[in-house]
Amino acid sequence: MKRNYILPLFLLFQIIFLRFLAFFPETVERLYSNGLYVYISHFSRTLLGEIPFSIGDIIYGTTIIYCIYWFYKNRKLHLKRKLWSVLNFLSVFYFLFHLLWAFNYYRVPLFEKMNIKTEYSEADLVTFTEKLISKTNDVQLAITKNQNEKVTNPYSQDSIFSMTQNGYDNLSKIYPFFQYEIPSRKKSLFSLPLTYMGFGGYLNPFTNESQVNYKLPMFGFPNVVCHEMAHQIGFASESECNFIGFLAGIKNEDLYFQYSALSNALRYCMSNIAMKNEKQFEVLKKKINSGIIANYKESDLFWKQYDTIIDKGFHAFYDQFLKTNQQEDGIDSYSKFVDLLINYYKGKEL
Repeated sequence: MKRNYILPLFLLFQIIFLRFLAFFPETVERLYSNGLYVYISHFSRTLLGEIPFSIGDIIYGTTIIYCIYWFYKNRKLHLKRKLWSVLNFLSVFYFLFHLLWAFNYYRVPLFEKMNIKTEYSEADLVTFTEKLISKTNDVQLAITKNQNEKVTNPYSQDSIFSMTQNGYDNLSKIYPFFQYEIPSRKKSLFSLPLTYMGFGGYLNPFTNESQVNYKLPMFGFPNVVCHEMAHQIGFASESECNFIGFLAGIKNEDLYFQYSALSNALRYCMSNIAMKNEKQFEVLKKKINSGIIANYKESDLFWKQYDTIIDKGFHAFYDQFLKTNQQEDGIDSYSKFVDLLINYYKGKEL
């Protein structure tokens, strides 16, 4: 067999293997998520965490430039040879992507790990949202002393990176599997492209750096950092990371972190209600402090500036990416954390 065929065949083997692996979440949980991945992630964050800029972004940028150069240099190369070269690259990329992080897509779902139900009634949603409105109103008022004033976060982004640890430390006292060690949280060098793509941040799976879009409105910045940190500790599902990020936010002793988590969750809940019952949505909206609504408008205005066909294209691509990685709801899976919130907080105070 020719050497050129080895890596493309290995890519095919990987795809088949992952379909098989999906039937063994307990094995993935034990051997990878709570085993090999812990050592890999700790090594990556120890090696790169203290570097003040994103190594992962530099690697991505260099790779993109090299790929453009390679295609230009080999533009006259026979199509079949180019195809084999691309498949070779994809095979190695796919292998490293899963080895260094993405096997976490196949671990035991968090709702099973924490024994949380995933179904709820419309009445459950309304009851929880009312509780959430009350709590968010209280925190907004505690910060601003005026229910009509929007929250303006006074901290620098670097300070927020450091302050997120408090929430995870408090959360891990209740659930040790949410322990976060060896920080590697950075402002993305690609924040402008990320904004046009419609993303607040991402985890670089190859360097285990938590990348955050530094252009975001500051009231929501802490929540995004907490979300990306959840990916770093081995949770791949977007809904699960939204849930973990929320818990880390409200367990933080700082009111601005609590507000960031609460206002984000409230918006998801209100969106779900709007899809189910427009009248109920209008009733509940009147109960939300005007200052919170002002923050939502601030966020909407920010994203509207960058609303182009680019973000729609990338969202369509990311939707398919999530669906091929154990998240059947695609990009809608972000909002599925409402299921976890409602059922987790049944009988609990916020």
